[in-house]
Amino acid sequence: MRDYADSFYPEARFGGFTDIDGTIAFFNRVNSLVDSSSVVLDVGCGRGAFGEDPVPLRRNLRTLRGRVAQVIGIDVDEAAAENASVDEFRLIRDVTWPVESDSIDLIVCDFVLEHVAGPDRFFREVARVLKDGGYVCIRTVNRCSYVGAFAALIPNRYHSRVTSVVQEERQEEDVFPTVYRCNTRWRLRRLLRTNGFECVVYGYEAEPSYLSFSKAAYWLGVLHQRYAPGILRPALFAFGRIRKSA
Repeated sequence: MRDYADSFYPEARFGGFTDIDGTIAFFNRVNSLVDSSSVVLDVGCGRGAFGEDPVPLRRNLRTLRGRVAQVIGIDVDEAAAENASVDEFRLIRDVTWPVESDSIDLIVCDFVLEHVAGPDRFFREVARVLKDGGYVCIRTVNRCSYVGAFAALIPNRYHSRVTSVVQEERQEEDVFPTVYRCNTRWRLRRLLRTNGFECVVYGYEAEPSYLSFSKAAYWLGVLHQRYAPGILRPALFAFGRIRKSA
C-alpha cells in the first residue's frame, strides 16, 4: 500500500513523520508526566507491535521501559506476554485487574477503550490502582467520526478482513471486537469526573492513514483533517489526574 503522506504533508520527507502525527502528539504528553521513579501501567499492552515502527522518534517515544522505574503490561490476550516493551506482564482474567491498589503513577490506555464492554467497571479499576495524584492517558477512536461510524457499521466478524486492506501492517491477531460504549467526548469526560479525575478530553486528527488504500480517498481525508469541525475528529485524547485525598 502506498504512503501518500509525503505528497500531502511534505515535511514527512524529513524524519518520516508529519507535523500532526497523532502518536507523537499523544506520547509527547505521556512522556512529560513521568520520570525515572514512575511506575507505569500499560492497559491492553498487546504484543508490542509498535517496536516494528520504522520511525525511530515515534518508536522511542512509545517505549517507556528503561526510562521509568517499571512498566507493567496487562491484557486479556495471553499473546501479550511476548511484549518486549514491558518489564512485567500480567494476564487479565476477570473484571478486577491483577494490580495492587494505589500502586501506579501513570496509566497508558492506547486504542483500547473502543473494545471495553463495561466502561464503568473499567474506570473504577483505573481509579483503584492509581496513586493519589496519578495520571491516566487515553487515546481512542471517536464514535462520532467517519472512522468510528464505518467501524460500527461493519460486523465484527469482518473487521480483520477490512483492517488488512486499510492497514497492511496490522496483523489479524491484533484485531479485536469493538463496542464503542464510551467513545464520545461527553461520555468519556463524565466517566473520568465521576471517578474523581480532573481531566481534559478533546478530539485529534492526524494524517488520514486509514485511507491510504486510495489516493482519492486519502485526498478526501486530508480535506476532512483540515476543515472538519473538532467534534468529528477521528481520535479522542483524554488526560486525567486523580485526587483521592480530601
